Amino acid sequence: MFYAIQTPNQLSTHLRALRLAKGWTQAQLAAKLGLSQTRITRIEKDPLSISVDQLLHVLAVLDTSVVLQAPDNSTHSPAPGVAEPGPSDTW
Repeated sequence: MFYAIQTPNQLSTHLRALRLAKGWTQAQLAAKLGLSQTRITRIEKDPLSISVDQLLHVLAVLDTSVVLQAPDNSTHSPAPGVAEPGPSDTW
């Protein structure tokens, strides 16, 4: 399933939903990440309170990945020196 996230509030909602879909409490997720339950509460309320690296770690524990997709009507071209990912490329 894909979730379009364009605001921190949407990310907050999806982080909580992903945890609940696993049937985990904040304390259970915290234990899997080696964090406190209080820290998970803060992350869910304010996902800007963590780094991208930390967010990717949380998502990995939740068996979720990040996919960046240009809008369909985009005239997107990769930055100089960056190859356009092919259909089988994963990031």
